[in-house]
Amino acid sequence: MTADTKRKRVRADAERSSARIIEAAERVLAVDQNATLEQIADEAGLARITVHRRFASRQALLEALNERFNERYLLALEEARVATAPPLVALHRLTEIIFDFKLSHRSALVRFADPQTGGAVLAQGVVDGLDLLFSRLRAADSITAADPSWCRQVYMALLCEVERLPPQAPIEEGGAADVAVRTDLLTRTVLGALGGDCEALHR
Repeated sequence: MTADTKRKRVRADAERSSARIIEAAERVLAVDQNATLEQIADEAGLARITVHRRFASRQALLEALNERFNERYLLALEEARVATAPPLVALHRLTEIIFDFKLSHRSALVRFADPQTGGAVLAQGVVDGLDLLFSRLRAADSITAADPSWCRQVYMALLCEVERLPPQAPIEEGGAADVAVRTDLLTRTVLGALGGDCEALHR
């Protein structure tokens, strides 16, 4: 084995270990936000020293989780076509994609919280995508609120609240009906809160 091949193999092993740790952290922290790196190592089936080698601190691991959180939001924004689709359609589709993922992957609820706001730390690309969507909603007279950053904050706050609601019987948690109910509730509530017509979605 050449030195270059060995380096590539070591790097690939390290990347696989990091992925296992992050996935284990999502599962563990979804249950216990105060879980230790040692508990996460046990869940990942790795030696504790391996976790400490990949992530020097719990904070470093939380930042990696937040990066994954933002990657998922960027994909959702792209799939919802927030820059080109009719804005009401894009809002509904974005919300549907987010809930579909969140409710079928409960571990994905873990977030790296901003110590000042307590909310998720959004990457600039996510902020820009959401602000663009609400600017387009305003331009289309679907909402009256003029500040896209305020609209984004309202949306994210209400998203967290609707996400926390228990499933409504006989809706199966994480099922298609549950996603549809939450999507409808959030989009209607957001439009109403931002001075829009919550019935416009179904016209």
